Amino acid sequence: MPKILLINYGVGNLRSGKKGLEKAGADVEIVNGKIPLTEGDAIVLPGVGAFAEAIRNISSQAQNIKDIVNSGSPILGICLGLQLLFDKSYEGGITNGLGIMPGDVVKINAKVKLPHIGWNTIRILRTNSLLENVKDNSYMYFVHSYFAKPTTSEFIISSTEYGEDFPSVIAHKNIFATQFHPEKSGKIGLKILKNFVNIVKR
Repeated sequence: MPKILLINYGVGNLRSGKKGLEKAGADVEIVNGKIPLTEGDAIVLPGVGAFAEAIRNISSQAQNIKDIVNSGSPILGICLGLQLLFDKSYEGGITNGLGIMPGDVVKINAKVKLPHIGWNTIRILRTNSLLENVKDNSYMYFVHSYFAKPTTSEFIISSTEYGEDFPSVIAHKNIFATQFHPEKSGKIGLKILKNFVNIVKR
């Protein structure tokens, strides 16, 4: 059973994230900034909240997170956790992110109600082990007003439309991230978490 460290940076959705990963077959430990990240097989950045506050709270673990990613260990970013991986966000001004993925986080620029809350479909653009046995146009649960724009479309595994198209799954090598909440997306979301656990096992 792989050990996954769920990073607590004060704004995350910890309880449902931990429960979902445990259902997916992982041994999950919540990290509050005191536990060395090398003690786990993978790390997960859960996410609900404001970008600037999250970056401020996670700053003590930022270099550790980068070191783990550079070592080749898998990382999964969920919602805000996806956005934190990028260079900077325009939410409430300009705030630098972790800089693990190249690109910016921008607001949904369409005449639609924000935040984008509820079920929406994902359009699968590329095959990736995170979406193994997940059908195109599957419904996922979203809660967000901002999204990540990678510098290259090669990192975009699926997209979703809400006034405009935005990336809903991003992946590159050992980095995986979803703009939706797999832990709140029923059986298909659980399948995605199981796929991540299987990636960690490999």
